[in-house]
Amino acid sequence: MGLLFFLFLATTISDGSPAKETIPGDKVLLLGPGVDRAPGLSCLSWRLAVETNNLIDWDIVPGQCEDYVGHYMMGHQYRKDSSMVTDQAILHAQSLTLGRDGKDVWVFDIDETSLSNLPYYACHGFGAEPYDPKLKKEWELEGKAPALPETLKLYEKLLSLGIRVVFLTGKSEEMRNVTSKNLRQVGYHTWEKLILKATSYSGETAVAYKSSERGKLVKSGYRIVGNIGDQWSDISGTNPGNRTFKLPDPMYYVA
Repeated sequence: MGLLFFLFLATTISDGSPAKETIPGDKVLLLGPGVDRAPGLSCLSWRLAVETNNLIDWDIVPGQCEDYVGHYMMGHQYRKDSSMVTDQAILHAQSLTLGRDGKDVWVFDIDETSLSNLPYYACHGFGAEPYDPKLKKEWELEGKAPALPETLKLYEKLLSLGIRVVFLTGKSEEMRNVTSKNLRQVGYHTWEKLILKATSYSGETAVAYKSSERGKLVKSGYRIVGNIGDQWSDISGTNPGNRTFKLPDPMYYVA
């Protein structure tokens, strides 16, 4: 099977219905058939090691696995895996006995959790090349990231149960306006707090930063009843919450 031009997103990100959406950007990614044929390396096993946090401190997707990762992220399995995670999160939320003071909160990461950057990666590659912060920043400033439908479903269910939402992201404070506009445009219409990283922040890891911010929430009297993210650093460290949920993301690693 030869290479084919991946001209369309086969699965929409903004809702669950099948449709075709033209990929934005100036580059069309060449994807192969998406099978696990990397010589000397099982890409499926590599992805499993990533998701279970057995493979850490990696920089980029192995070159021979880029097609595999691309097909996973753009295909049905990624959506099914995401549904499995959020369905379990909903069951957990429904089992909780909540307070009546409005202090029960659920912490959401943003990138690849609440908002999806798949349109960007579909144009610029699925991690086998070094990360280009300038290009990624330009994409984020457009404020066009769609919602991950499964996460949006969880968000809506939590609100209906009386659980408030806190967005905690590694995006810088200068991104507040575009991020909040983007969130609202795709359906995240209300939240208790939107926490972004201060421009002056000098911490070294996402684990330290997010642990610190969650600690501030707890000191303010909030009870973190759940926590969801695509990186282990989103849900590790101190004050992670009553229960944590890890969404799939084999495209990049954040310590």
